[in-house]
Amino acid sequence: MAENVVKGPASYFPSIEKKYGRPISEWQELIRSSPLTKHMELVSWLKAEHGLGHGHANALVAHTLAEGK
Repeated sequence: MAENVVKGPASYFPSIEKKYGRPISEWQELIRSSPLTKHMELVSWLKAEHGLGHGHANALVAHTLAEGK
């Protein structure tokens, strides 16, 4: 039986929710409501203002922007 293995940025989501105590949907709403539009601007903002690590911030931004900010 094949397992459904989550790949890409979404593979970080369980650890992001556990570490920061906020659901992914809340992080995505923050990203969508930000006046910033560039990937690295958003990553830097999440790191500076919300204390996320680079990998977690990058995963959230990449996934959210891919969904169509």
